[in-house]
Amino acid sequence: MSSKEAYFGGGCFWGMEYLFSKLNGVEDVVSGYMGGNSVNPTYKDVCYNNTGHIEVVKIVYNPKIITYGDLAKYFFEIHDPTQINGQGPDMGHQYISVVFTSDEQEKEIINKLIKELKNNGFEVATKTFDLVPFYKAEDYHQNYYNKNGHIPYCHKYTKRF
Repeated sequence: MSSKEAYFGGGCFWGMEYLFSKLNGVEDVVSGYMGGNSVNPTYKDVCYNNTGHIEVVKIVYNPKIITYGDLAKYFFEIHDPTQINGQGPDMGHQYISVVFTSDEQEKEIINKLIKELKNNGFEVATKTFDLVPFYKAEDYHQNYYNKNGHIPYCHKYTKRF
């Protein structure tokens, strides 16, 4: 079986990219934008021109090594899925918690995890949408923390399941 792709947004894409890239079976993580109303938006467009895009990561993974369910569970544990309209100190629509699903199986997995979190007392703010075009962010956003020697400031692992 060939590689598959998954799309998650949970605040600034730098931290999401950094943490997902550490997982065994993840072949590539690309920072980008989804869900807006223009083609090929820039960071400036997304932040200042109200395009409606959300910062996300595209994860290319080997499903023989890591499943979509494993990625989704990890997603809910590396950001705060209860925070509305942002993540940590990053506030605004472009930083919301979101999953873009490509089929019914992915939707079912996400909905099951959200239900489990809600049953455990979490007020989940994560939104789900059908897959829309992904636009790669500018090169200076790719592998940001690895290039700059920093660690994520608003993403950390917190066991929730």
